[in-house]
Amino acid sequence: MARPSSPAAESAAGTAAADAAGPDRRDRAWLQALTTEAAALDRSSTAERVADALRRRVTEGHLAPGTRLSEEQLVAVLQVSRNTLREAFRLLGHEGLLVHRLHRGVFVTELTDEDLVDIYRVRRAVECDVVRRLGEVLDPAAGPEPLGQLRADVEAGEDAARRGDWSAVGTANMHFHQHLVALAGSPRLDGTTARLLAELRLAFQGAAAEHVHGPYVARNRALFELLHAGRTEQAATELEEYLDVSLAHMTDLRHGPRR
Repeated sequence: MARPSSPAAESAAGTAAADAAGPDRRDRAWLQALTTEAAALDRSSTAERVADALRRRVTEGHLAPGTRLSEEQLVAVLQVSRNTLREAFRLLGHEGLLVHRLHRGVFVTELTDEDLVDIYRVRRAVECDVVRRLGEVLDPAAGPEPLGQLRADVEAGEDAARRGDWSAVGTANMHFHQHLVALAGSPRLDGTTARLLAELRLAFQGAAAEHVHGPYVARNRALFELLHAGRTEQAATELEEYLDVSLAHMTDLRHGPRR
């Protein structure tokens, strides 16, 4: 019996199809995905919930840098007031994901090389420290496998790579790093990581997705295997190299040929 596809897989497939069909179809695709998510929002939803929904659209690669966000469309899709939406825009502006341009509207941020270096500096400080401390956090005798979600993210990335769905590989990679930090059990670190990865996804846009995400499928598997074996110090050293290589790779892609 065929396994039912997950919402994330369906979303990724829809995005890939929409990308092939051009900007108008792509816009409709992410708005349709947002409509589905809006159905789950409490009607007394706060601006933070709206910001979370938009941030996920960025993290999963649905919104490219420079995209203009229409208040009219989003108010209708999310069924919230303009004041709530504008507060969500303000929150995402503080996070560096959106920028307001006078008399033009709100746009998804376009990152500079300096932004990219700073993002990786913070990622290294957060993620490598979390990995080094995992021996204090993980209890092998505690219930389901603590690394089960990481395993699922690694396998999702490998499955997507076999299908040639590189956008889905990128989303699986984002989830892998989110869930890695989540092992620390710190809501503040979770929030910081969600914002960093959403910004980072903006840097991926414009380069060929296979070139961006392909090298990290095997690296995520290797990192997972070190963690699963309890070799946290070696995993932290591997992650430091991983992030250094990733920064250099992303910098080269930003200034190399685009497709």
